Amino acid sequence: MFIVDCDCHNYWCSATVLEPYMEGLFKDMFIRGERTGPRGAFPHGHRPWFHPEGFARHDVNPVEEGDNYLIMKEKHLDKYNIDVAILTGDEPIEASTLANPYYANALCKAYNDYMIDYWLPKDDRFWGSIVVAPQDPHLAAAEIRRAGGHPRVVQVLVSHGASRPYGDPFYHPIYEACAEMGLPFAMHLGGQGGINSTPIGAGPSTFFWETHAILPQTAMTHMASLIANGVFEKWPSLKVVVIECGVAWVPSVLWRLDANYKALRKETPWLKRLPSEYFKDHFRFSTQPLEQPENIQHLWAALEAMDGENTLMFASDYPHWDYDDVNKLHVPPAWREKIFGLNALDVYTRLPRAAAQAAE
Repeated sequence: MFIVDCDCHNYWCSATVLEPYMEGLFKDMFIRGERTGPRGAFPHGHRPWFHPEGFARHDVNPVEEGDNYLIMKEKHLDKYNIDVAILTGDEPIEASTLANPYYANALCKAYNDYMIDYWLPKDDRFWGSIVVAPQDPHLAAAEIRRAGGHPRVVQVLVSHGASRPYGDPFYHPIYEACAEMGLPFAMHLGGQGGINSTPIGAGPSTFFWETHAILPQTAMTHMASLIANGVFEKWPSLKVVVIECGVAWVPSVLWRLDANYKALRKETPWLKRLPSEYFKDHFRFSTQPLEQPENIQHLWAALEAMDGENTLMFASDYPHWDYDDVNKLHVPPAWREKIFGLNALDVYTRLPRAAAQAAE
């Protein structure tokens, strides 16, 4: 079976790997300036919760930079016969939490150059995501146009934590650049500190485990906002990929959006279709972390209600603590080929279809 992993984190041992890709004031700030943690930590505004165990799997223990690839190759790529691994970095999306948009953009630019220069040549299975700092959409759009033309870059990536809902016209320069470069816009769980609004509607929760369970609230807001603000009428070819935000909540939100739109549609005359119709054409969700009810039929009913056969894409979240094993993903058997690889080919149009045919 052809397998595309849509969320494979390329780790580093120290963020100092970015130093050769920075220059001037921002390199000086990166080397000498204050940060959250010791030298080697990536600058960001930290969230108010700490993971009680740490984010990485306990069997992934790199000692030096080269180990990050070798361990990934052994414990994930080769072990599960991954055909395509879309690299999503790790800490770089946290640049969205910084108040200084120029520094945030410089950090993203350095990461993108590092990823293209260091990671993509290591393995033919690697395809890249370029990270942008959305707090200055014009700088983000310029970075998309600068780095997005690389033939092995397949998407633009931001954190799901943001200072305002992503449908806001403030962000539209980003979507214009994505459409121009033919790249999907992806948001990944993260960026919950600094300048970004708290992702919990009633205010910060207390414990990490409860917070991790309800973080999808922010993704709900972004999904509704992107639809309501007419982003897909302006850019009808744009695809939005939502990574690591859960999936079972999607049908209930779509039902509510459809019902309210039918009753009050005069408020957004630019919309031409039901919210659920925009969703099916433009949104794709990663499977990780897939909910685990006692009765699997309850989950499958929710997945069917969101057209999961066509809107879900496999993601492992390697090497995080809640990593999803290829062999244990509980989706309807008849959908597996689409979810594990074929749906990704429709979203990431730069991926070679010949690879899928060879795998078959």
